[in-house]
Amino acid sequence: MINQIFPEVEGPKMIKPMWRTVWETKSACLKEGVFRTPCDEQIINALPPESHIARVAFLAPKYVPPHKMACVVHLAGTGDHSFERRLRLGGPLLKENIATMVLESPFYGQRRPFLQSGSKLLCVSDLLLLGRATIEEARSLLHWLDCEEGYGKMGVCGLSMGGVHAAMVGSLHPTPVATFPFLSPHSAVVAFCEGVLKHATAWDALREDLSAAMTLDQVQERMRHVLSLTDVTRFPVPKAPNAVILVAATDDGYIPSHSVLEVQRAWPGSEVRWVTGGHVSSFILHNGEFRRAIRDGLNRLQWKESPL
Repeated sequence: MINQIFPEVEGPKMIKPMWRTVWETKSACLKEGVFRTPCDEQIINALPPESHIARVAFLAPKYVPPHKMACVVHLAGTGDHSFERRLRLGGPLLKENIATMVLESPFYGQRRPFLQSGSKLLCVSDLLLLGRATIEEARSLLHWLDCEEGYGKMGVCGLSMGGVHAAMVGSLHPTPVATFPFLSPHSAVVAFCEGVLKHATAWDALREDLSAAMTLDQVQERMRHVLSLTDVTRFPVPKAPNAVILVAATDDGYIPSHSVLEVQRAWPGSEVRWVTGGHVSSFILHNGEFRRAIRDGLNRLQWKESPL
């Protein structure tokens, strides 16, 4: 199953989102869209039916030609079931001609399976499927923004788990995109086997699932092995490493600083910025710093040639 979740990577697949307008003002418009997840049949069959249709919110300036605009795809952190938090992050960037595309994760929001309680994924494989589907959907959205809409620059960002996914998308995308892993580790191993989430994982249930004869240490080692798939330092260096800006917090209980620095080491040219506070407080207190990183990263990309 692991090999099927992360096989050899092909180019992004085409999607055809269907849109409805939520609101518009003189200068901006918010739409919500749906499209069928572009994952291959094996992944679709493994996903819960509730997750087969992807949902996005798209906040863009009006009356600006797309080739003079940038758009950033915002991916969900753990527990982020709605569009609001990420729309609030992207909203003030409208005046700088930066649009925001917010993807609802599989297993989250309206895509949450019936039996799942909140953000508590039922299986380890759900975490990998969530990641794989998110990456495919984000790559297809970037491809749509590029080829169908004609945006001049593109980026991808995410907070926490979303930052790991953003790093993977930036790494795998065939053209240069600005990449913003915010408050995120180099691998899910850090969060589930070293950080605070170690205490929220049902290790006994996993032990029963694997083999009752295993010790807790062996079960955790098995988890490390499976989650090592999510190690972004094993992924290719993005096409524009100088447009990779990581923002990390000085007192993050979930993400140790060594983990953030491993990404920077693996991707020479990338930049790490530090903000004060913990995993949640730093984002609430320093929204402006995260926006500045988005602005600066996009400024390091070349504009696409405008269509004549």
